[in-house]
Amino acid sequence: MKITEEQLKKVNEQQNQLAEIITKIGLVEADKHSLLHLLAEVNKEVEEYKNELEKEYGKVSIDLQTGEYTKIEEDESNTED
Repeated sequence: MKITEEQLKKVNEQQNQLAEIITKIGLVEADKHSLLHLLAEVNKEVEEYKNELEKEYGKVSIDLQTGEYTKIEEDESNTED
């Protein structure tokens, strides 16, 4: 007992499609993993530089277009005794 050649061809094409899609998903996941590590590194660098700027200027809000900054006033009512 056998399926027809046409049916076998269709089943094999579908299996090949599935394998190709799974491979592509794996590649995308690997890229995603790398990008997440890169994102973490850049976030760390941003925080480190933010701390450097804060030491020099205090807590400020920076206009990314002009470079101008305004001081951030800390709310004293939220501080603990």
